[in-house]
Amino acid sequence: MTAIPYQRALIIGAGPGISASVARQLSAAGLAVALAARNIDKLADLAAETGAKTFAVDATDPAGVAALFAQVDAAIGVPDVVIYNASARLRGPLAELDPAGVQQVLQVSAFGAFLAVQQAAKRMLPQRQGAILLTGASAGLKGFAQSAPFAMGKFALRGLAQSAARELGPQGIHVAHFNIDGGVRSAARPDPTDRPDSTLDPDAVAQTYLDILRQPRSAWSLEVEVRPWVETF
Repeated sequence: MTAIPYQRALIIGAGPGISASVARQLSAAGLAVALAARNIDKLADLAAETGAKTFAVDATDPAGVAALFAQVDAAIGVPDVVIYNASARLRGPLAELDPAGVQQVLQVSAFGAFLAVQQAAKRMLPQRQGAILLTGASAGLKGFAQSAPFAMGKFALRGLAQSAARELGPQGIHVAHFNIDGGVRSAARPDPTDRPDSTLDPDAVAQTYLDILRQPRSAWSLEVEVRPWVETF
């Protein structure tokens, strides 16, 4: 198996599910891992399991994100993999949505991603190497009724990924957007007994993230879609 050509990873918006599985697999592959979230208490078990360092951050605060990267630089070294997994949802009829709540969703899903990409680029450009992975959703390709804020945030995230890939790719930085097109399996969200395999195994999704990190530059994937194999099209 091709080795991952990176040494240190920062996951922003870490928690259970995909980001936890990615952290475990990155650690097993020999990378030093940093985990950042608004509430780091929930990361204690994962940090103990993986040896990861944890950092509290409000991903929507420019000063806070800049401080996070500086803290990670000092703790594990400059990250050459940055994964943005933070997201927010707000459901409801358009005529009834709270504008402040919509603004917060956009801040978390899109503006926070911009802040992370900007800080990552500042560090990766001098080295002309690195990887930035952005966790999207099917809402970034199609908006659903009563889910406008989530769709707006994920469409913006996808646009950021496309622009960053075209700007940073020629500089040696691999930017990839992941369309997570399905529910993610968990203890609280198991497969329905009448529809086995209808949710995504987070360990399998994480394997896709690591496969992308192993890609040779001559054939980088810029957008990756994962969905349950039983889904009808």
